[in-house]
Amino acid sequence: MTGKQTNCKPPECHLHLHLRWADNPYVSGTVHTKDTAPGLIMGAGNLGSQLVEYKEEMYITSDCGKTWRQVFEEEHHILYLDHGGVIVAIKDTSIPLKILKFSVDEGYSWSVHNFTSTSVFVDGLLSEPGDETLVMTVFGHISYRSEWELVKVDFRPSFFRECTEEDYESWNLSNLQGERCIMGQQRSFRKRKTSSWCIKGKSFTSALTSRICQCESTDYVCDYGFEQEVTQKQTSRCFADFWFNPEAPPDDCTVGQTYTSTTGYRKVVSNVCEGGIDLQENLARYQCPLIAPKGLRITIKGDSMAVKPGEDITFIVRQDQGDILNTKYQVDLGDGFKAIYVNLTLMGEPIRHRYETPGIYRVSVKAENVAGHDEAIIYVQVITPLQALHLEVVPVVGRNQEVNLSAVIQPSNANLSVYYWWIGNNPQPFLTLDSYLLTRFGEAGEFRVTVQVVYWNSMLQDSKVVRVFNEFQVVPLTFSKHLDTYNPNIPEWREDIGQIVTRLLAKETNIPEQTLVAVVKPGLPTSADLYLLPPANQPKRKRSVPADKRTSVIKQALNAHNITFFLRGGFWVLVTLSDSESESRTIGGAGGYWAIVIIFAICLVAVGAFILYKFKRKMPGRNVYAQMHNEKEQEMTSPVNHSEDTQNIIQGEEFIDDDMDTQTLGHARAGNHSGVVLSINSREMHNYLVS
Repeated sequence: MTGKQTNCKPPECHLHLHLRWADNPYVSGTVHTKDTAPGLIMGAGNLGSQLVEYKEEMYITSDCGKTWRQVFEEEHHILYLDHGGVIVAIKDTSIPLKILKFSVDEGYSWSVHNFTSTSVFVDGLLSEPGDETLVMTVFGHISYRSEWELVKVDFRPSFFRECTEEDYESWNLSNLQGERCIMGQQRSFRKRKTSSWCIKGKSFTSALTSRICQCESTDYVCDYGFEQEVTQKQTSRCFADFWFNPEAPPDDCTVGQTYTSTTGYRKVVSNVCEGGIDLQENLARYQCPLIAPKGLRITIKGDSMAVKPGEDITFIVRQDQGDILNTKYQVDLGDGFKAIYVNLTLMGEPIRHRYETPGIYRVSVKAENVAGHDEAIIYVQVITPLQALHLEVVPVVGRNQEVNLSAVIQPSNANLSVYYWWIGNNPQPFLTLDSYLLTRFGEAGEFRVTVQVVYWNSMLQDSKVVRVFNEFQVVPLTFSKHLDTYNPNIPEWREDIGQIVTRLLAKETNIPEQTLVAVVKPGLPTSADLYLLPPANQPKRKRSVPADKRTSVIKQALNAHNITFFLRGGFWVLVTLSDSESESRTIGGAGGYWAIVIIFAICLVAVGAFILYKFKRKMPGRNVYAQMHNEKEQEMTSPVNHSEDTQNIIQGEEFIDDDMDTQTLGHARAGNHSGVVLSINSREMHNYLVS
């Protein structure tokens, strides 16, 4: 910058330039050159042993890189005007500017110009309409909220005349060794003298002469698969690398065609030399042999590895190497479909198929000819979207007691499902690949538990409320074997049976229903737990039972055989107390063990005596439970939102008759029975007959 020589000398020191392209198309990159200004290059970099990222000093050359001069200490945006006759530079900075620098002598001297009275953030530079003019536009903004500001800068008034032939001088392009044949040709250009202050104009042409050179060994480089070896006489030759076979046919070579091998040399790209030394002569020509298939691949259009039953899927088969015309392709789609194709990869036609049954299918393609074979395999999963989800959890637990949260989904074979578990007010869900989660509640209260299941492109959720107490009693219940016949072992049926037992005991014993919860356990034989909860702080109902006398009242009611209801098909259900146990179990406090056994005494009753309450179920294989809801809408929410209310999304078939008639009978004395109809299920169509 001061006109003094640097102390930078090879091999310890070089000029290093950043070759970084600008993200903004309206500013120059770190290296700026134009074909309208031959030999003129400006770049950002540094002097030293290596390139330094944070140093971006500006350097310029006017002789195509033979000599360089430093012009700025920081990076600038560059714009060439009038075929390089005017060089404009604006500092690359994030602060607003109002000055620019320009040079008319190829960067030997620079002038400063205030292009605006108000500083602007510069967004870009444009020349109008091209590099041959002297008019430019600076566009930017005064603030980040303002509109664009466009400032037009016209350098024409600075020049008083157009250039003549006396203002130009000849310049011959050569390399550092002085050789003029560059890329196979000699070229001469005319450049404006640095002392001339004139306009080149739109009609200016820089090229003077161009002559094609004869080819020399320096116009060739080693071909693909070859390396350069320098001999003792400082001459070089190209030899084949150990992994490369020069006589091997190309990948697209087919039987009946010919190919030429390589001598190890090729002409430099864009080199236009002619005649002279030809290192590519005497190329041998060979017949294409039959090549075994190699690089066989199967892909699915759309890159989806899972489809629904009955959905179209498209397979695309490609082959990287080997003969195609004489190769047969054996296709097996995994569901019994097999076929043999010819020219499958040559024609590029896809294979369309449709799977009807869910499962995982192995799709294979075998390409085979006389020379050899290759095989490709891919797996396709045919899935049925999630249809139903039910969260199963014990509604009452003790503080710090381990709780099992289980998600029951349909179809049950939905592999690779992801489960999100939201517990209480915790904003972060638990993520599992299993359909269950073991957890504990450290505080007493009510906690909402929500599970969301994501299976490919479908998602369902269900939610339940868990009540946590410091102390409560648990009464184990067992059922007679007759109930197992009607047990489909699904969550909805267990919930309804539990509500039946809860409502019957609450009605007969005058114990508040909110303090009784009967929960039927999964599996066979059918069993349940009766939870006796602490009473809430609320006014007592008339004739309500004190908390400390509830167990004795329940025992008395069951021993008196005062609780019965009726099943469809003529079966009376009698609820009694077993004599095998005598204590109840207390969670969080003292107590022993006490068991109530609900025995279903089955007796046949005349159909004409009264209209029986009916259960109605569909029994395909005794495992499909009848639907108990009319219409339920499924709610889908994001796995990151737990604040919204959720609802049960399991759908089934209606299983409770809602057209039941009622009849009042006498009390249960000497075979005479009287009964009332109670609504013992939260759903409106559920009615139960209680004696």
